[in-house]
Amino acid sequence: MGTTFERPSGAASGSELLVELLRDERRPLRAQLEEGLREAARSGRVRAGSRLPATRVLASDLGVSRRLVVDAYAQLVAEGYLLSRRGAGTYVAEAAATSPAPATEPPPPRARFDFFPGYPDLASFPRREWLRAMREVLASAPAEQLGYPDARGAPELRRALAEHVRRVRGVVADPRAIVVCSGTAQGLVLLARGLGAPHIAVEDPGLPPHRAILAAHGARLSALAVDEHGARVDELAAIEASAGALDAVFVTPAHQSPTGVAIAPARRAALLEWAAAGARHVIEDDYDAEYRYDRAPLGALQGLAPERVIYMGTASKTLAPALRLGWLVLPRDLVETFVEQRNLADHGAPTLEQLALARLIESGSYDRHLRQARRRYRARRDALVAALARHLPHARVRGLAAGLHAIVELGFEFDSAELARAALRRSVVVYPLSYAYLEPRQLGDGLVLGYANLAEPAIAEGISRLALALAELS
Repeated sequence: MGTTFERPSGAASGSELLVELLRDERRPLRAQLEEGLREAARSGRVRAGSRLPATRVLASDLGVSRRLVVDAYAQLVAEGYLLSRRGAGTYVAEAAATSPAPATEPPPPRARFDFFPGYPDLASFPRREWLRAMREVLASAPAEQLGYPDARGAPELRRALAEHVRRVRGVVADPRAIVVCSGTAQGLVLLARGLGAPHIAVEDPGLPPHRAILAAHGARLSALAVDEHGARVDELAAIEASAGALDAVFVTPAHQSPTGVAIAPARRAALLEWAAAGARHVIEDDYDAEYRYDRAPLGALQGLAPERVIYMGTASKTLAPALRLGWLVLPRDLVETFVEQRNLADHGAPTLEQLALARLIESGSYDRHLRQARRRYRARRDALVAALARHLPHARVRGLAAGLHAIVELGFEFDSAELARAALRRSVVVYPLSYAYLEPRQLGDGLVLGYANLAEPAIAEGISRLALALAELS
């Protein structure tokens, strides 16, 4: 039989170990145990210095006498594979291993100045508030909540989210129509599957990973151009005439990703009229609408047409991507289909994290965190503008009124790959706007620069190095 010991390293009973004893063989069990322990030590499967299970524990788990285990340990001590320390236990000897221990994977090299547009300020994650919420959840959650979760999401979080998006974004939200997902990425998977391999018009430029996820799960994509007034809704008819009927349009109306523009009121109305005219949907990605600096807040499209708009929200920009928590507010006729797809995906998001986020929202800590973040990001946005004015005075900066990134138009074309390499040599990572198109372009004149995850001095130094990289190219 095979026995696995599931005990933490350093515990009184020793480290995890697998020993296999075959009772239908002629070889004595002691000989099998000795050989199993030798192999574990020689191969490095049990590392040098690891403590083995106590003889009584190992004998009980293997279903053999303690004397057999004591004798096997004594034999391996005599051979030099094990060391016995009076009162402290039995350990694998340093000289026992003939195979190297598994190599520790080195962390990937990191640039010092990464203008990644998809991060909030990771260092400002509200650790104390989150820890308090998690402790409260662990102290109060009944045992039943540790079972398989509701595929729609924890009821507590869905209620908290419904109240929050109604109050802050003007969303018409019934908790029963909310599906919690593992971040926006899984929300996109559910969209592609729940809408049945749909034909979707996507903003161009847009976010390449989002398009890749939709396409990988069966969606057919057509480009919808974006200008200074947002998505060109007037082009939807032409797209359908040339590429076939559309099932949905994917938009970021409050802060277009990546150009930063807000869709004009007339186009908002036209888009909803288009959706109402047929069995079509608008997918509204409200990814960073919490952050606005120089303009009044824009209500969500969903509040105007809740039965035609699928609303997407995420904690990745407000708290941290590592939480993997997002949500969909769905029209009533789509709820059951999406719940089925959610259940097929992975049975639901982690419950404890959902309950902690619900407590954060209900306690007011979430709103306080957002207010503090807005002040911090405004200062970092201003630092970016100042650094660009100093080091790249001819650049034009757009998309500054909201969000976590800006578009920097340099006024001349450059090879995107060459600039990325030149900047990386100076430990700077930048994101060319030309890569954001449905058909990526080699040449472009714009960059998408995120500023939320860099302190003001780092922003200034990073832009200074970027200017040197541009000078090298020119």
